[in-house]
Amino acid sequence: MFIETETTPNPSALKFIPGQAVMVSGTREFATPEAAEASPLAQAIFDTGEVVNVFFGADFVTVTAAPGADWTTLKPQVIAILLDHFVSEAPLFAPMQDNGIAVPREDEAVVEERPEDAEIIAAINELLETRVRPAVAGDGGDIAYRGFRDGVVYLTLQGSCSGCPSSTATLKQGIEGLLKHYVPEVTEVRAA
Repeated sequence: MFIETETTPNPSALKFIPGQAVMVSGTREFATPEAAEASPLAQAIFDTGEVVNVFFGADFVTVTAAPGADWTTLKPQVIAILLDHFVSEAPLFAPMQDNGIAVPREDEAVVEERPEDAEIIAAINELLETRVRPAVAGDGGDIAYRGFRDGVVYLTLQGSCSGCPSSTATLKQGIEGLLKHYVPEVTEVRAA
């Protein structure tokens, strides 16, 4: 097995591509060691002591190094952890006590949406799915829709995109411009 790596726009994050599916559907972000307890793989990566974020995409894992961490020593550690995990075919998530496997939670909306905005919300989500999500995934991240109210779309950047120096530009100049162009009811995009 060979694991490729790619740089991301976030200089603190690397995208690791194992050449096979990571998540069957959806994505999952672990922003703390406590959150990583749901996944033996994420926990092992956090256990290096030099990681502040682990993100699972469809076919990649993005790891964000802690400030001051050196990728020269961290990268081989992460590759070894990923190799061990995928070669052993270990489960991605830890079993839960109440039968079943831990699965990603649904993202909660930050605003209460109105039923009369349903068509606008559907158009926003269609654009996010078809145009934005593939581009953001290419950079080792994802975007979570958090709501729409009074012309404002609330989004959260995840993976390498969270904390990236260019995340504000991505939201304001990229995503906001796209949504405003195709959905005239959108007046602004805000990070949630």
